[in-house]
Amino acid sequence: MIFNSFEFIFLFLPIVWAGFFLIGKAAPPFAKTWLLLASLFFYAYWNPAYLPLIVGSMIVNYIIGVFLGRNKWLPTRKLILTVGILFNVALLGYFKYRDFFAENMNLLFGTDIELIQVLLPLAISFYTFQQIAYLVDSYRLETNEYNFLNYGLFVSFFPQLIAGPIVHHGDMMPQFSDRKTYRVNYENIAKGLVIFAVGLFKKVAIADTFAAYANSGYGSVDTLTMISGWVTSLSYTLQLYFDFSGYSDMAIGLALFFNIRLPINFNSPYKALDIQDFWRRWHITLSGFLTKYIYIPLGGSRKGVPRTYVNIFIIFLISGFWHGAGWTFVIWGILHGLASVIARIWKRSGGRLPKLWAWAVTFLFVHFAFVIFRAPDMTVAMQVFKAMFGFEGLHLTGVFSVFNVSLGTLAFYLAIGLGIALFAKNSVQIMETEKRTPLLTVFVIMLLYYSAMQLQRVSEFLYFNF
Repeated sequence: MIFNSFEFIFLFLPIVWAGFFLIGKAAPPFAKTWLLLASLFFYAYWNPAYLPLIVGSMIVNYIIGVFLGRNKWLPTRKLILTVGILFNVALLGYFKYRDFFAENMNLLFGTDIELIQVLLPLAISFYTFQQIAYLVDSYRLETNEYNFLNYGLFVSFFPQLIAGPIVHHGDMMPQFSDRKTYRVNYENIAKGLVIFAVGLFKKVAIADTFAAYANSGYGSVDTLTMISGWVTSLSYTLQLYFDFSGYSDMAIGLALFFNIRLPINFNSPYKALDIQDFWRRWHITLSGFLTKYIYIPLGGSRKGVPRTYVNIFIIFLISGFWHGAGWTFVIWGILHGLASVIARIWKRSGGRLPKLWAWAVTFLFVHFAFVIFRAPDMTVAMQVFKAMFGFEGLHLTGVFSVFNVSLGTLAFYLAIGLGIALFAKNSVQIMETEKRTPLLTVFVIMLLYYSAMQLQRVSEFLYFNF
């Protein structure tokens, strides 16, 4: 079940919402149980076989976390924390990276390790990181609440379960303990509806449109020329932007229906003027996790300039590998790590660029790196690059055959997509600055109506694959 489907919008969501507040009015603990069971049903709807995996993971991590938080004088606490982290890493490693390492071992050493080709469990990358953070904070004695219902919802709350944001227990669990959460709040419903409508439109109207062009281009890289190469790469850059920001908006909006505030995970990153600014805007909660639980423990910027650069490079390498078990993701992470180090060196030397140049350099780097991020392997990535830089010629005749639409239409769509990404308010800004007017109401109704008409074309969000 996904957010942009009939069964979610017209069945699951209204039933869960009504049950939550009807039960919560009389008995909040039972409303929590209802929401937890609904979230687990939402997860199991995709593949019931993996429900025991997330439930077992929640139980094990909760027990270890409570034990660490309540036994601060125990001499074996560090060992128990290590075991807990290894448990989470082992789960993630087996399901997400086992075949990747097996393939490379076979290639390097001539071994014949069998590939299991297991289907990646949804959300395992997200709920694994969240629970590692919980264990570390329990070890640091920074956890104050030990309630399994609250913990279960912190891990499995359906608006953020599948593709984030990566939430922190200290932000989420207290909200599930607040009695005001279980009373209908019309202001939150109004705000949530605006954000959800914008996010749904981004996905079904914009991201899915560019997805068709990106998939056509990457599916026929041998025929790409300079024009079609740029259309292909820009289409994916915009698809990923609107797909991910659309999901993030929808998650925040859905959570507000239940009086839960999720952290902002996406803040107009294509407006960034340097690579550090980009990462303060793109997947904000992942950057926050890597900074707090890896960069700072490694020493952060406290151990001299060379060590700082090494630490920066390490967290981007991890970020790349977190996104997927493939060398293209690793190379993508390496490129962003190198770019972040170069940006730091540039700033320390006093270097500055005019705003337009700064934006262009940042956007083009991000755009080129996404070619590698999208490609199934480096051979395909290099074919796209060769086309983009004119090595396959500058021909207009093949554009229609690749994308089944005219070049003028493509140029128009790309201009609209870039214009929205670069100049329009994002959904959170709309929610915070726009007054509740009849015009805004009409705007939201139009977005929802158009989006509803597109729901027959169900497509998964890109970050479901990560």
